[in-house]
Amino acid sequence: MTMICVTHEMGFARQVADRVIFMADGQIVEEAEPNTFFRDPQHPRTRAFLGEILAHH
Repeated sequence: MTMICVTHEMGFARQVADRVIFMADGQIVEEAEPNTFFRDPQHPRTRAFLGEILAHH
């Protein structure tokens, strides 16, 4: 079974996802396994988003 879940809840995404896809301006800018996505984001938009979101938790 495949399920797509759209969320800004990064803790939830990290726990339940097999793959995380980050979109900006309607475009996919990064796709990775959760550990890689959160540990080593490659795209500047992903790094900026995670920096903002994770700084508030």
